[in-house]
Amino acid sequence: MSQFVDCTEDNAEGIELSATAVRDGHLVVLPTDTVYGIGADAFTPSAVQRLLEAKGRGRDMPVPVLVADAGVLEAVTTLQSVAAEALVEEFWPGALTLVCPEQPSLRWDLGDADGTVAVRSPQHPLALALLRRTGPMAVSSANVSGQPPARTAAEAQDQLDGLVAVYLEAGTTQAGLPSSIVDVTGPTPRLLRAGAINLDRLRQVVPELLPAEGD
Repeated sequence: MSQFVDCTEDNAEGIELSATAVRDGHLVVLPTDTVYGIGADAFTPSAVQRLLEAKGRGRDMPVPVLVADAGVLEAVTTLQSVAAEALVEEFWPGALTLVCPEQPSLRWDLGDADGTVAVRSPQHPLALALLRRTGPMAVSSANVSGQPPARTAAEAQDQLDGLVAVYLEAGTTQAGLPSSIVDVTGPTPRLLRAGAINLDRLRQVVPELLPAEGD
């Protein structure tokens, strides 16, 4: 049975319920600074698989990971990039996802990611508070693939219904756009998806950033 928690004034109960659910291998819906996300413990493969199934996605679309702060990046990636460090310094926490080489010693299964992991630190106090309790979480937008991203927990519940253990409602997200995605696995960073941060803004920090293919 799903629990719907109003966190607009007090988030203590929501964080406690969600942290327990994540620890037990269940799914939760949480607000971020872009859109609402559906999340699971990044190190519980069965929970990540349930997340993919809830969204109607295959393993060919691996799940990104949210972390509480930039310090966690060193634990989950082998990233050594001056450009990536500059992007993190400027935009984290915030609406920027970095595709990085994953730390090969980690025991997780996020999908067919070919040795990479997409990582972001969201600029939302409730999300960050939960991540500090749980550690890295596998999180994707809280919607069925092909449907509009949810901007409230109620919108997510309409699509995901009883597949999620805890829904955290914290009001309507401000951005309404997904994060921008930059691939920093190669010698020159490349924009993979233009989202809440446009190419021109990113190039103010990393001028050599390549545009998305086809742009």
